[in-house]
Amino acid sequence: MSVHAYILLNLEPSKTQSAIEKLKSLPGTAVQEVLGPYDAVMEVEADTQEDITGMLRNRIRPVDGVSNTVTCMWL
Repeated sequence: MSVHAYILLNLEPSKTQSAIEKLKSLPGTAVQEVLGPYDAVMEVEADTQEDITGMLRNRIRPVDGVSNTVTCMWL
């Protein structure tokens, strides 16, 4: 059984589009630009919570333009 999470993203204004394009290229994800306190919402599916943590640390947060993330794990 896989695990899912929503990741709420704050992005640097001048790098929003390039960051979203890079994030959309990650496997097992869907990204949507939104209005409000966050700039984008990402849905992530992985085999384990540890896989999601690894994706956050190694593939999402390092993307140029990502300034903050909030992760909401599905129950």
